[in-house]
Amino acid sequence: MAELGFVDKVAARAGVPPEQARPLTEAVLRTLTERLSGGEAGALAPHLADELSPLLVKAAEPPEAFGYDEFLRRVADRAGIDRPAAERGTRAVLQTMHRVVGHREFEDALAQLPSELRALAQPLPHGP
Repeated sequence: MAELGFVDKVAARAGVPPEQARPLTEAVLRTLTERLSGGEAGALAPHLADELSPLLVKAAEPPEAFGYDEFLRRVADRAGIDRPAAERGTRAVLQTMHRVVGHREFEDALAQLPSELRALAQPLPHGP
């Protein structure tokens, strides 16, 4: 998927302008890379645009063990936004990645994340 298409989808899902969606997307991808093993992050990278995929490439160091709150704190700090916006943005990026990467490979990578983060990747139920 082209970068612009990915970022536009994140913007629409997060309810933010595209110029805010780019740094938000980068913040989520960088934080995700810190949390995943190099193999899982690397398996996701080829599915993203050339401009975004390097953000999922990491050295051989092991993944960092941190939870939901720390994940959102890092995203908020990197993107210069508050925690609710970081949560909406993380949800938007993960849901967009799920569509781009495909279910099986995405679920393999997300298995390394805490359940609260995995839940963000699930679509919100639509009310009646």
